[in-house]
Amino acid sequence: MKNYIGKFKRNSLFFKMFLVMVTSIVAVSICITFAMIQMSEKLFIDQFSITNSKVVEQITTNFESYSYSTASVIHQAQQSGTVKSFLTDKNTEPINLAKATFKIKQQMDYYDSLVNHNGANIVIMGENGRLFSTNNVKWPVSEATLRQHPITLNAYEHPKQILYQYAPENPDHSLEPSIVVSKALLDRSMNQIYGVIYISLQEDDFRQMYSRYTGNGNDVYLMDQSGRIVSSNKRALVGQKEADLLKQVKEIENHDLKVKQINVFNKDYLLFSRYLPTFDMYLINLIDRENVQKNLVDKKTIVLISASIVMLTLCIVFLISRSITKSLSGLVKQISNMSKSNFDFYVTETGSYETKQLAQSFNYMLDELHEYVEQLMVTQKKQRNAELEALQQQINPHFLYNTLASVKFMVQQGDREKSTQTINALISLLQNTIGNISETNTVKQELNNLKNYVYINQMRYGDGIKVHYFVSPDCLEYEIPKLMIQPFIENAFFHAFNQKKEGYIQLLISQSEGVLLCEVVDNGDGMQIESGGDLPKSKGKRHFFSGIGIHNVQERIQLLYGEQYGVEVESAIGKGTRVRIYLPIKESKNNTNP
Repeated sequence: MKNYIGKFKRNSLFFKMFLVMVTSIVAVSICITFAMIQMSEKLFIDQFSITNSKVVEQITTNFESYSYSTASVIHQAQQSGTVKSFLTDKNTEPINLAKATFKIKQQMDYYDSLVNHNGANIVIMGENGRLFSTNNVKWPVSEATLRQHPITLNAYEHPKQILYQYAPENPDHSLEPSIVVSKALLDRSMNQIYGVIYISLQEDDFRQMYSRYTGNGNDVYLMDQSGRIVSSNKRALVGQKEADLLKQVKEIENHDLKVKQINVFNKDYLLFSRYLPTFDMYLINLIDRENVQKNLVDKKTIVLISASIVMLTLCIVFLISRSITKSLSGLVKQISNMSKSNFDFYVTETGSYETKQLAQSFNYMLDELHEYVEQLMVTQKKQRNAELEALQQQINPHFLYNTLASVKFMVQQGDREKSTQTINALISLLQNTIGNISETNTVKQELNNLKNYVYINQMRYGDGIKVHYFVSPDCLEYEIPKLMIQPFIENAFFHAFNQKKEGYIQLLISQSEGVLLCEVVDNGDGMQIESGGDLPKSKGKRHFFSGIGIHNVQERIQLLYGEQYGVEVESAIGKGTRVRIYLPIKESKNNTNP
């Protein structure tokens, strides 16, 4: 068992590489196979959509042809004096009635020839109580029944429209379901309805217009606006309301889709639909997706071919991987035999080209390592110096001692309020400098620190030097480096008023053109600025609050933000000093005080 474990460790690179290759090849093969099947199905659906659109177009053409013939008959009946006379004449004498019947029969036979459909039945009914039918067998409706029929009521309600309506079968099955075209006959001079014309076609006959386009898994439906199936090759569904199917059809119409995959009647279908404005109905074509696609792709053959390709590829990968890793294993064995910290052990450069390159790189690395160790020693010295400089940025202990001594004196003098305020200012100052480990503060936080620092100094040295703050409200939440302004306030407080004993220090913070400008202005003694433009040296070596000098601020700013930002100083002896600090605008990630 140990031999097998050792062998596995020595050849772990080969096993890992081979495992990655196997996983990758199998994954890619599965993805390609799946993608190919999906693309084939999509391609078929696209092609089928084009073909089926033509079928829908042909069915629509048949419907429009029927609609044109019925509209022609209705229009001629509306203009016919014979029809009007038959439906308005109230003469009931047998001879006159027989003449009128003969004339209307000739006229109606002519209309029947225009419809050009053997199953059609043209019926006219007048307000005078007369009724004539060309084929009463196809739609045997009495005058009393027809007068109260919803089809008639709708015709009276919409006298100017040609209506296509569904007439259900009778409970005794004496009347077959039919599609009826109706139109009120209107006397335009008197704006009065004198009759109604009906052209009925039994659903069985109407279905002949599209039956040759239907088949196994390919169904056609004609649906009205209420969701009722008026006609279909699925006879059991005729007359039923299918609200879900109507909803899907409406969605296709609203989104102008060519085809949609839906699930109705507990099956997956491809839905094609078209609105027929003449009928005010929807022509629907449902294609059984499973039935159509079951013979589309031979998935077993594709999987078998993919598996064969994968096995052949794995054999090739095995041989190549073994050849590559064998020389690598020898190199690894040499490296592993190198004693710890023995940087003078060089490996033999043998094997394949890649292994030789690795051996050369390893030997070169040893040479570089010697140089790196020497550089590391120099870097560590610089790091220790940097740590010392970081320590200088802590609070000056003398500042704490002097502040506490001042508080003690205030307590002894009984000035409890000032001592309390001074302690609170010191606590807040320490919290935001020592307790806050962040390298940046918001302008608002830095302003509070400055106010606390100034307050403590004024309690210790008096308020002969006034400090004013002018900060734009929209700058309060911007980020600035911690303790960036304080050295300039400190320098002005302790070194700008050696000759003058009173004066003011102003802090101004604003933004302009994407730059945050902080200015510290005093009207103190001023100083001589060298012509080279370098920052002036501090007038004293001792920092009363921290170890950060004005030169450190310049270096920090340019290190953090680049050379386009930094500090500018203007000063004149006897007039004072103006310090400008230019910073980029940085939004604060956390607007709450620490």
